Amino acid sequence: MKKVVAILQARMSSTRLPGKVLKLASGRTMLDRMIERVRRAETVHQVVVATTTDPSDDSIVKACRKAGVTVFRGSPQDVLDRYYQAALSSQAEVIVRLTADCPLIDPVLIDDVVRTLLSENLDMACNRLPPPFTRTFPIGLDVEACTFEALETAWRKASRKNEREHVLPYLYAEPGRFRIKQLNYSEDLGHLRWTLDTPEDLLLLRRIYRYFKGRNDFSWLEVYQLEKARPDLFAVNAGVKHKTYLDSEASHQ
Repeated sequence: MKKVVAILQARMSSTRLPGKVLKLASGRTMLDRMIERVRRAETVHQVVVATTTDPSDDSIVKACRKAGVTVFRGSPQDVLDRYYQAALSSQAEVIVRLTADCPLIDPVLIDDVVRTLLSENLDMACNRLPPPFTRTFPIGLDVEACTFEALETAWRKASRKNEREHVLPYLYAEPGRFRIKQLNYSEDLGHLRWTLDTPEDLLLLRRIYRYFKGRNDFSWLEVYQLEKARPDLFAVNAGVKHKTYLDSEASHQ
């Protein structure tokens, strides 16, 4: 099987919630929780955290060393280059792109995307694409996977600012350019927000981890069942506007 490397992009800077990836939930950082969940994916051979060379991200490096995970430091603004160099240094043949503000990521969803990519001989597989595309999984369960060859092509040819900031838009910006498949859920849950980008999001995630008594092995479907049973817990971030790769603001990951 090809070497599959999950690369988590992470920064301390964030316009809406600075230092968010090292915020605590039931005694553990969000980054630590996410790393553990990604490691449980059966298809992933290695996890790499890709942060920046900015001194403000030294704390992420320390956290990664404590967790025993490989860390790569690259460009603060050219995230596509950061991904490419991290993939190159880890000899990745398949790259799983994840953002460190998704601490509820489910290893089963990662496996579904990777297996689809490999079994159908695709350039890219994912479970969400930004507008104008539709999404059926909750915000915060985002998985994108691509071959190294596709990533390298994007790295060589992408020239627009948002293509460099958000890594893979070059692959899906023009339909038909690459072999791409988006996985969808049987229900449309794309309006649900389980990501970490604002104080309201942080409060929700802390409530979720408190409900599960600090466990980190619950599935995304368990969270969905909780939201249906206790919508009052999830109302706290209902008014938060989700940002997309089309937003002009520089990526905070």
